[in-house]
Amino acid sequence: MKILARLDSTLVVTVLFLEAVSLITLASGDQSLFVRQLVWVLVGLIFFFGLAITNLRAIFNYRWLILGIYFFVLILLAVTYFVAPFIHGARSWLVLGPIQLQPAEFMKAAFIILFSSFFAVRHVAIARVKIIVASFIYFIIPALLVLIQPDLGTTLVLFGIWFGYLLVSGLPLRYLLIAITIALLLGVWGWHSLLADYQKDRVTGLFKPSEDPLGVNYSVFQSKIAIGSAGFFGKGFGQGTQVQLGFLPAAGTDFIFAAFVEEWGILGGIILLSAFLLLIYRVLQLGLKSSNNFGRFLSLGIVIFLLLHFVINLGSVLGLLPVIGIGLPLVSYGGSSLLTSLVLLGILQGVVLRKGGF
Repeated sequence: MKILARLDSTLVVTVLFLEAVSLITLASGDQSLFVRQLVWVLVGLIFFFGLAITNLRAIFNYRWLILGIYFFVLILLAVTYFVAPFIHGARSWLVLGPIQLQPAEFMKAAFIILFSSFFAVRHVAIARVKIIVASFIYFIIPALLVLIQPDLGTTLVLFGIWFGYLLVSGLPLRYLLIAITIALLLGVWGWHSLLADYQKDRVTGLFKPSEDPLGVNYSVFQSKIAIGSAGFFGKGFGQGTQVQLGFLPAAGTDFIFAAFVEEWGILGGIILLSAFLLLIYRVLQLGLKSSNNFGRFLSLGIVIFLLLHFVINLGSVLGLLPVIGIGLPLVSYGGSSLLTSLVLLGILQGVVLRKGGF
């Protein structure tokens, strides 16, 4: 009980609030999603509190364990590509009876743990090309396995996590300019060689939001209607017409923010956004309490992870970014995504529970 009392109350309350938002929103729509999400929330909270009270300082002192986590998830990704069934046009989920696991989500956590350890001792030598190349190798192998599933959205998030670590490690400006140039060239090549026609249509649809409202822009069009018709206080629980009548696609996943705002209004949306900002702020604060670089880099990695999902999801919902299947962290339906977020936050809690951090 003494250990639980030392948990950061702000972080715990914020996490529980976001989980409540997730369950309330799903409860007003698809009941089957609500039941499954409830199970995942309970499992995730067990990991969240369990990791928080575990002596992680002793565990993560072993580099072989960190590498073991990375390679274990890498093997899961390879197995997924070869044995997983096609679901929604991709081989992204391992099906274990009634349970579907998405190893690509677990790789996000493995990345953050691995790169926190990697850059904690190498950030002073970030100007050395061999350090950048070594980190790139860690990134590119799982990224390619995710890309061929195909899952472009998660691939971009993995890239964002890796590149974010380079930036916070103090990547020299000249290398940054070179990286941006290479990224632009790869983007041009990818546009012509990798992207399917429907993916290109999603990008071009951003610049023509009023065109094809029943086709490529349908989801975003309905999302804007849901948010725009909500008013300040919303339509009430279970009263959102876009959700209840089935007009808003993926109301429990990609567009759960629009579904929530339609029923709880602009006020509800502001409260939800404020909770995310508070979560990010608190994660940064907890990182500053760590006495060494691993804890600090872990905190920064989690912030990068949360911000990437937050910005991409909100951008998609508001029609500012293409829809690439990235959910709202801790809120959107999805067991693997939820578990990844709660595991990372639980590990971070373990940093502040013991004096001196890791």
